[in-house]
Amino acid sequence: MTQALAPGAPIAGPTRPAPSLLARLRRGRPEDARWVRPALLGLLLVALLLNLWSLGDSGYANSFYSAAVQAGGESWKAFFFGSSDAGNSITVDKPPAALWPMALSVRLFGLGSWQILVPEALMGVGTIAVLYAAVRRRFSASAGLVAAAVLALTPVAALMFRFNNPDALLALLMTVTVYCVLRALEGARTRWLVWAGGAMGFAFLTKTLQGFLILPPLALVYAVCAPTTVRRRFGQLAAAGLALVVSAGWWVAIVELWPAASRPYIGGSQTNSFLELTFGYNGLGRISGDEPGSVGGGGGGPRSGETGLGRMFGDSVGGQISWLLPAALFLLVVGLVLTRRARRTDLTRASFLVWGGALLMTTGVFSFMAGIFHEYYTVALAPYIAALAGMGVTLLWEERAKALASAALGVTVAGTAVWAFVLLGRTPDHLPWLRWAVLVGGVVAAVALAVVGRIEREGRLPALARRLAVGAVVLAVGASLAAPLAYTLSTVSTPHTGSIVTAGPAMARGGFGGGGPGGAPGDEGPRGQRPGAGQAPPQGGGAPRGGGLPPALEAGGRGGGGGGGMAGLLDGRAVGSEVVAALRKDAGDYIWAAATVGSQNAATSQLAAEEPVMAIGGFNGSDPSPTLDQFKEYVADGEIHYFFGGGGGFGGGDGGGPGGGDQDGTASSISSWVESTFKEVTVGETTLYDLTARA
Repeated sequence: MTQALAPGAPIAGPTRPAPSLLARLRRGRPEDARWVRPALLGLLLVALLLNLWSLGDSGYANSFYSAAVQAGGESWKAFFFGSSDAGNSITVDKPPAALWPMALSVRLFGLGSWQILVPEALMGVGTIAVLYAAVRRRFSASAGLVAAAVLALTPVAALMFRFNNPDALLALLMTVTVYCVLRALEGARTRWLVWAGGAMGFAFLTKTLQGFLILPPLALVYAVCAPTTVRRRFGQLAAAGLALVVSAGWWVAIVELWPAASRPYIGGSQTNSFLELTFGYNGLGRISGDEPGSVGGGGGGPRSGETGLGRMFGDSVGGQISWLLPAALFLLVVGLVLTRRARRTDLTRASFLVWGGALLMTTGVFSFMAGIFHEYYTVALAPYIAALAGMGVTLLWEERAKALASAALGVTVAGTAVWAFVLLGRTPDHLPWLRWAVLVGGVVAAVALAVVGRIEREGRLPALARRLAVGAVVLAVGASLAAPLAYTLSTVSTPHTGSIVTAGPAMARGGFGGGGPGGAPGDEGPRGQRPGAGQAPPQGGGAPRGGGLPPALEAGGRGGGGGGGMAGLLDGRAVGSEVVAALRKDAGDYIWAAATVGSQNAATSQLAAEEPVMAIGGFNGSDPSPTLDQFKEYVADGEIHYFFGGGGGFGGGDGGGPGGGDQDGTASSISSWVESTFKEVTVGETTLYDLTARA
């Protein structure tokens, strides 16, 4: 017996099956225009190609981290602790989360440039995709695409998404954190806030306290704007804080409780403590400039710019990140003005507060930190700038019929073009025509946007208004992104190696670190780089065990000795084939094939020979690891074969880092003892001491 339908009730038809995951990925949201998903996939593909373009030319990029990746690919203990060598003498001066994806890649595919750097490229594409999703949820697809394009074309982002420093993973995790907070704000969802805490905890395991920079503004916005009671809001924040502590603290607790005698020394610390490293050299010391064991700080040097509000716009940093920074700050103010009468829980205003708070907090810390600061740190700002740009311009475009909105849109485009004109003027030999094209195009686009707004307000000539609107948008986008695109293309076409790298074309520089995309002062070659010295083969892959060295590892550059001076600190010695053969000979009889002062010198030797090399004194040569007595014990037990001669440090202090590193004289005392006790052997152009043969 059938049941009668109520009058006017719809007749139930056959239900359609839910679309498959592949269909959803291909089509996107049902309400999106059909061009949206192809545009997004095309943008991600372009970003991937940019990240992979000539990727192998950078060799092992930063050998300091590549050596730790190589060690983690051979030893699970080194993998867990982030050791510089498989013998587990000392760790890198960061927690190991950023090393884990690369080390897993090396375990799966072998040691090589591509195996190390491709995970970084994929993290970059992932960051762009997450940023699109975060902006798209509350705003239009166009806003998400604008934000994604801005991030993909930010020069410092293009640099770090092709480099093996921890910053690529940090940018991804920070973007994921903001995404989760925005999802939590939609309906006071505890689960998403807990996920945000977990992501931030892993950001801490990537780059210690920098992962917590955006915690205050995000927590404050949620506490004020979440659509639930005050009591529940603070309970949710407590749950997220617990997730943060657990996700960050499990590794810290294990390391601190592990007997120090059976784990590697914590690199960068002076007391073999990760907590000291976190709150000292890598933490509050970066703010105050009091960094025990560092190379003397970098807060006020000519390389990083003077501290203050102008640092992000200065000669050194401006071309890396600030192309759309003025626009992002202006659009943040515009977004808050437009939403000033919205209710407390309004998601549009909350989005501006979250992204804007993250930008202001990070920019403020970077601008005033008195310790070591490098240009590439600013990649952390890139997702926040991109999000504000995408949200702000699309919001103004939707309101363009209003006079103030169209004027603000014109000011944004014109101001961006003027600032690009200034930045391009700092590299006058690089595409000199571009700065004038950007300036003229930006001004014309700003006028056109104002005209479009007026025509639409008056309701006349709709066909003309549509055509003029399309032209104005195309010209505005081109004028705003042409300059960072040029710097990005210059970045991806240039190999980058060493500890300190910069995006864009060559620029005159001072301070330590040299004058180009990578390398150290005194290096020779294009843009300040010493071609191939101590670096990996161009297309990846370590030297074959039974054969010769790849060309990039052949003898050259500084040849022998300890790689003294700042060059030895920032980009280790070149390694010849004769040295590699010596290190590999009977390497299985020793824990370390060799020992040398400084992590970069150890790294290039280790990567060339694919055998553990002990880094005495860690990165700066100033860590008290190992002590002279410990080193003598290692030698007496037959655990080290060779010692690289040529000096006990990097020039300065008591044989340690510049500015008086190696305060206890550990590195210099070990060097002096070895040189007076053991037989000197010249291998190629390099001086070695055979620790199995006394003089």
